Amino acid sequence: MKKGAVSIILASLMILALGAIVLPQVKKTGTSVKDLPPKYKKWLEEEAVYIITPKERQVFLSLGTDRERDIFIEAFWKQRDPTPNTPENEFRTEHYRRIKYANERFGRETAAAGWRTEMGRIYIILGEPKQIDRLENESELYPTQVWFYDGLEEYGLPSAFYVVFFKKNNAGDYILYSPVKDGSGSLMWNYSGDPTDYLAAYRALAEINPSLANISVSLIPNEMTLGTSPSLASDLLIYSKIPLAPAYKVSDSYAEKLLAYKDIIDVDYTANYIESDFLVDIFIDDKNTAFVNYLVEPRRLSFEQYGDKFTAVLEVNGSVVDDQNTLIYQFERKVPIEMNSSQIETIKNKLFSFQDIFPLISGKYKINVIVKNTVSKEFTVLETSLNVPPPGSLWMSNLLLANAVDRNPKHGALIKPFSFNGVLLRPSPRNDFLQTDTLTAFVQLRGLSQELIEEGSVKFSIKRGSGIIKTFSKKLSDYPDPTSLTEDFSLKELVPDYYILEIELLDGSDQILLYRKENFYITPLESLARPWVLSLPYTSPDSPEITHLLGLQFFNRKDLTQALPRLEAAYNRQPANQRFALELARAYLQQENYARAKELAEKFRDSPEPSFLLILGQSQQALKDYQQAITAFKTYLARFGTNLSALNAIGECYLAIEQEEEALQAFEKSLELNPKQDKIRALVKSLKEKSE
Repeated sequence: MKKGAVSIILASLMILALGAIVLPQVKKTGTSVKDLPPKYKKWLEEEAVYIITPKERQVFLSLGTDRERDIFIEAFWKQRDPTPNTPENEFRTEHYRRIKYANERFGRETAAAGWRTEMGRIYIILGEPKQIDRLENESELYPTQVWFYDGLEEYGLPSAFYVVFFKKNNAGDYILYSPVKDGSGSLMWNYSGDPTDYLAAYRALAEINPSLANISVSLIPNEMTLGTSPSLASDLLIYSKIPLAPAYKVSDSYAEKLLAYKDIIDVDYTANYIESDFLVDIFIDDKNTAFVNYLVEPRRLSFEQYGDKFTAVLEVNGSVVDDQNTLIYQFERKVPIEMNSSQIETIKNKLFSFQDIFPLISGKYKINVIVKNTVSKEFTVLETSLNVPPPGSLWMSNLLLANAVDRNPKHGALIKPFSFNGVLLRPSPRNDFLQTDTLTAFVQLRGLSQELIEEGSVKFSIKRGSGIIKTFSKKLSDYPDPTSLTEDFSLKELVPDYYILEIELLDGSDQILLYRKENFYITPLESLARPWVLSLPYTSPDSPEITHLLGLQFFNRKDLTQALPRLEAAYNRQPANQRFALELARAYLQQENYARAKELAEKFRDSPEPSFLLILGQSQQALKDYQQAITAFKTYLARFGTNLSALNAIGECYLAIEQEEEALQAFEKSLELNPKQDKIRALVKSLKEKSE
């Protein structure tokens, strides 16, 4: 927990005080354990050795600077803080107390530090036993200690269990006892029986200490074992479950995110990764435009309090990269949220769902969305792959399962996430439902032939395990809209469990053409904390913004044939829109239609957007209107400051009209700003030699 923070924890909601740790930006390298600075080697190999997960260790060794390691260690403890709304990290405090105790109490009879001993390891992992039986002065037993633990089920451990230590052959330090590896006979001084005769060893130990005899067979009270055979579950406990207990409740995905995004996001966010659930689906409107609908539900949303006002500011940065690693689209949203205390009260026990939507041209993509809370310096990430089908192809969307539906024509006025033909669906990324819920399934079909609409059908099935619970078929022609299918399923007759909902698209001969399935879960709980939703409407369905954005995506793909008609159409709808004009001018410049690029740039040459003057100058230069180009470039420099491309273009234009002295001045000015321009330096040298 960040020191000095004062906050109120409200279920998934956190109210934070002012202040954040600001860290410098770092670079990504890597190192090995032996090459770590002593401070960090000690932390990894001694202080955190028993509680760090393999993934966390791998990420830590991938870091290259001390600053990165400090950030990681801060994040490491934050992930384990049981009360992140308080200044103290109780887990960290207790962990170091255990290390101190282990070093003071254990390992006295060996050269090893206490934390290295087996007693020290178990103590650091599990803490203080509920009870310790010390059998150290028994004449017929090797020195033995029996530690009893209970109440640790939350760490994946039995409700009660023993851990036994003994001095093997009465030499050295205490070691961990294994019912399978050691057996009852190893605890007794003078036992010389067959070590594989478990019954004889058990009986001999029972005559000395009946309680210890039972524990020597099984460390788990009341475990049903085969006769007196040693318990395999006990060995699983001491060699697997106990070592893994520290990681049982810890999600180490934050470590991967820290490594992946530390060079992308601001450094003061790096240690504050918040896990989230997300849902991403493609749906296609009646104009054959595909829209990415997505939602992100972070584990918590943090607000900053000023009196009765609670604020948060979300900064959403998204990128779409195709299978050629070309950036097709990127976007940024800034979403301020402000509430008063009564509004906070209504959402304090609810999750938070951020929902958004954007159009996307056909192709295979990787989508990345970073959601940052600029108030708390926390962030979460959505990463997924999507395949947007080409227009006209036979296609079925994924099944969208909603736990609530709002049917209202007003929803059709704007393009909204998960809203279709006036029906607003409320899906959960976990597909979790109550028995009292109605599950609404929605699926889209595209590319249907008239024959398929008339003769085809869909078949829905609910499965539990390998059995079919419910199934029915319905003709496509029976739906009001055969391209957008909605079905409601009552869950009252279904018991809490995991299920699968399937849909098949069948032709007139009942041949399966397309198939989709979606898992869902019915909880035994009486209620679920449904989220409060922040949904960003995109625009109206007929807005030129959509046409422009699709054109821009084609332009980024370098498909001018598809880009130009869309960019031109959007501009013609709003000829005063400078953003539309600028992207269109760039596209024409790339197409080498310099006259049209010049026409558009000339119209906005007095705009505060500097790119218009550059495009104007470049177009005039390409059209060999050198004097006008020089004027445009000089106007740019006067208004917006130095630009190497503009200076070099001025020099090139002067050369073209044989004004070599003016060209030399422009090139020399360019070299003053950036001496590492070999071609320009060669030109300057040539011009100087020519003038001598």
